[in-house]
Amino acid sequence: MEDPPFGFEAAIPRALADLPGLKIFGFVAGCSHSAGTGRGSMAEKHRWEFRPRFRRGAFGWRSQPAEKRVKEAVAEVKKMARTDPALAAEGAVLFLERVSPALEHVDSSSGTLGTAVNRAVDALVPIIATAPIAQRRRAALLERLFEALQDDDPPYIETLAEHWGELCASPALASNWADDLLGTVRLAWSPDPNLRGYFKGTAACLSALLAAGRHQELLDLLEAAPYALWHYRRFGVMALVAMGRKAEALRYAEASRSRYDRDGPIDRACEEILLSSGLVEEAYERYGRKGALRSTYLTTFRDRVRRYPHLPPETILRDLVASTPGKEGKWFAAAKDAGLLDLALELAAASPTDPLTLSRAARDFVEENPAFAVEAGFASLRWLVEGYGYEITGAHVWVAYHRTLAAAEALGRREEVRERIRALVATEVSGELFVNTILGRELGLR
Repeated sequence: MEDPPFGFEAAIPRALADLPGLKIFGFVAGCSHSAGTGRGSMAEKHRWEFRPRFRRGAFGWRSQPAEKRVKEAVAEVKKMARTDPALAAEGAVLFLERVSPALEHVDSSSGTLGTAVNRAVDALVPIIATAPIAQRRRAALLERLFEALQDDDPPYIETLAEHWGELCASPALASNWADDLLGTVRLAWSPDPNLRGYFKGTAACLSALLAAGRHQELLDLLEAAPYALWHYRRFGVMALVAMGRKAEALRYAEASRSRYDRDGPIDRACEEILLSSGLVEEAYERYGRKGALRSTYLTTFRDRVRRYPHLPPETILRDLVASTPGKEGKWFAAAKDAGLLDLALELAAASPTDPLTLSRAARDFVEENPAFAVEAGFASLRWLVEGYGYEITGAHVWVAYHRTLAAAEALGRREEVRERIRALVATEVSGELFVNTILGRELGLR
């Protein structure tokens, strides 16, 4: 398979929607399938608090208010799921329909809003999938979700397609969706570049085939894909595993690597195959040692410890640190969390470490281990002096300073540590001498 060129996601030509015998769903060009939407639902009649907040263009450019409202909406649906799971499923669908239009003007460049919506999708999918609703009603809800997926611009709920088989909740309904989408996917993957295009329902089709148990058909379809993208080929890996062909699944996953895909998700899939086969040592040596990064470095470490309980946490952590040269400080929180305090300080000294994380460590250990707290606080001030930290204010500098001195006082070393801090701040040369400006008079430097 050839690698995808940039800009390959061109829309399938609108004119092809008129081809006889082909059921077309939601092209980028603008077609959609909306029969049986069932708008007169319970969720429409229930007074959801989130509903009036999520209207088209409801939010301005700032992302924080939008993130807060997204989390509140998810919490509202999850609360309802405890007492009325069917109504909660309806509310989840209503939210997913409304979220993208509501966020269309928000500045999402930081990525935090996208992460919040992705987490919302992950939280709401199980609620919809497990809801005790009749198949006809579920089919209507899926029609609404599919329409929302096609209208998802800017794309916030695109990961919903990856869960389509789960949302169908039955092999029969999944098979029906696969049948409906197959023709369009084949067209999108046509060998004729004049016909080929991007179809938002491709992942949904693959997911539906997997859930329907049509594994060989799924693999055959993937062979027609013009591009070797892990986003799609991972369904082939899952199909091979479901067929009991794990060794082949491992080879298939490894063959899916390309310059357009990150190694982390592929490594995790390969590792899972080996672990499920009882090949723990091989899994660690090939994939676990380098630890495909998850949402945070701390989460990655905890995941490694959970997967390999027979290994000492320090061994795992040192292997992870070795796999990310130049980023040793990123693992400070993991070492602290594991009680490896000497290693934590070693890492904080090796490369830039978040000053606020270090300052909090000084606060948390001032009574339990004041010697560690002093060094964590001093490291915080060091990286502040060197210009590191995100959205740092003068208050952050003062807090780090006082926490460090509080720990030093507990050791009876206040003046000694204060002199160390004075010497450190006197070396500041970056920026506008930010730390010196704040602490200079206190330390006798101004």
